Amino acid sequence: MPLLIFFVQEKVSGLIAAPAETGAEATVINLVQWLKLLLETTGAIVIGIGVFIAGYYFFRSLLPPEIHNYNRIRLILARYLALALEFQLGADIISTAVAPSWDQIGKLGAIAVIRTALNYFLSREMKEEQSSAHLDEHNQAKLKEPLKPGPMDYTNQKPDERPGISVS
Repeated sequence: MPLLIFFVQEKVSGLIAAPAETGAEATVINLVQWLKLLLETTGAIVIGIGVFIAGYYFFRSLLPPEIHNYNRIRLILARYLALALEFQLGADIISTAVAPSWDQIGKLGAIAVIRTALNYFLSREMKEEQSSAHLDEHNQAKLKEPLKPGPMDYTNQKPDERPGISVS
């Protein structure tokens, strides 16, 4: 029986070539490297677009100086940076997909922790800025509303119409 298994293994191994012999391994490594380059380039383009858009809003706010708080511009840039970090992290993960060494895995782990922490704190700051910006807009809208007489405003009422005051 062991002789039969050995014979079958020898015949099958002759029929199926190893990936290194066919060039499939080199092709996969090449495709992974191209994908990594594509992801890194996409991340860089996203950062460039974010800087361009935030710069546009910044310079637009300077012409007649109308903005005293640049949180909206910071939020625009922060969104693009967070998205670019995701692309960069994806590129780092892809680069270790094919036969990684322990050195590469260690570097990936450190990079992933740093980028994930950056993304977390950036997202948290964006949420805080959005809520404070929303609160500022709400307060500004309240300041622009005309004052309405409240339930305790008796300036336009006659003395006999005021609660608790009787004219006898």
